[in-house]
Amino acid sequence: MSKTPSFYLILVLVSVLGCKADHQDFVSEGEYIKIKRSTFAVLIVFALLVVGFAVAITKYLRSKNKTDETMESLKSSQGNRRLHGEVTSRWSGLYKFTTEEIERAINYANSRIYLGSGSAGQVYQGVLPSGQLVAIKHIHKTAMSGSFMREVEQLSKVRHPNLVCLFGYCDDEGDQYLVYEYCANGNLAQNLLRSDSVLPWEIRVKILRDCASVLRFLHTHPDGCIVHRDIKLTNILLTENKVPKLSDFGLAKMLEMEETKVFTDVRGTIGYMDPEYITHSKLTCASDIYSFGVVALQLLSGRKVIELDIVARDSLTKKAKDVVSGKKPLEEFIDPRVRDDVIIEDFVLILKIAVLCVASSSIGRPTIKDVFEEMDKALRNTTIKTMARKEMNDANSVVQYAKVLDV
Repeated sequence: MSKTPSFYLILVLVSVLGCKADHQDFVSEGEYIKIKRSTFAVLIVFALLVVGFAVAITKYLRSKNKTDETMESLKSSQGNRRLHGEVTSRWSGLYKFTTEEIERAINYANSRIYLGSGSAGQVYQGVLPSGQLVAIKHIHKTAMSGSFMREVEQLSKVRHPNLVCLFGYCDDEGDQYLVYEYCANGNLAQNLLRSDSVLPWEIRVKILRDCASVLRFLHTHPDGCIVHRDIKLTNILLTENKVPKLSDFGLAKMLEMEETKVFTDVRGTIGYMDPEYITHSKLTCASDIYSFGVVALQLLSGRKVIELDIVARDSLTKKAKDVVSGKKPLEEFIDPRVRDDVIIEDFVLILKIAVLCVASSSIGRPTIKDVFEEMDKALRNTTIKTMARKEMNDANSVVQYAKVLDV
């Protein structure tokens, strides 16, 4: 049987005790040895101490062995991960792709499929080894300073059903890529411009409600208000089921809890930008409200523009204000392609809120909480009225069919 370190420790302590003991402490009487009570007590104390020390040593060694096994397991797991990149600890939950993986994903069919361009780079369709479709943005080396970092920082910290999901990134020797979920229906501008199909009225209202929902989430974030700074039709992506996803956080900025505004470089898309921000470089949560108002007016009117300039924006907002004030008829502002499907009371409700959103001064604009509540009210009413209208049309069709049969 192998002898443990504690066994040898006991021998040493007994030897030391024996060396220091007085000869009168141990008295021999024939075959027996008498020990003084005081000496016996000391021996008992030492024995207890030694046993306790031995138990502690044993537990420590067992714990160390388990820790070593765990570390080996982790190293093995990390080694397996590095075969296809690694999960970064810097940005929780994001996968760090290698340049080779990115190139294989983009060139999966021996050709590159171009999807569009964002504020800082071009976007391509990609396929991961699992077969999952993704969108891969290649950040331009000439892009605005900090665009890559801002986007990764913001999207690694926030998750919402109406925010585009960032799966991972690549930052390798000057090449920077971002890998997102793939949105099969492109952006909102493309859907509004399509000649072969029309974006239904109910879908438009739901898109506005969902966009208001994600803005409420960003503006009330526990760490502070996250201002997107570039809300526009092309930055609202649509999934296969027409669910909107707000994308492109390359210009996003967080206002700390104690901040209500910040003075910063003016960046964004000119036709959607808050006039107060353009003039005074004063960025607030209300800057996003203004942009949302412009998007709402475009969905209501069906204006066939992708990138608004100031003249087109002013023309759009002035016409909307004239309709609300009664200077122009409501029919002039309704997209003729959905005129028969529009629920008029909800159209008017959204139009009034949108006009408040595009007020020249941020003081006159509603909060995102108010905007969301009104959009949600409009969606609920539109859903009910659209369903009732459909049931009535179906019933009329049955009656008409029955009349035909009687003839």
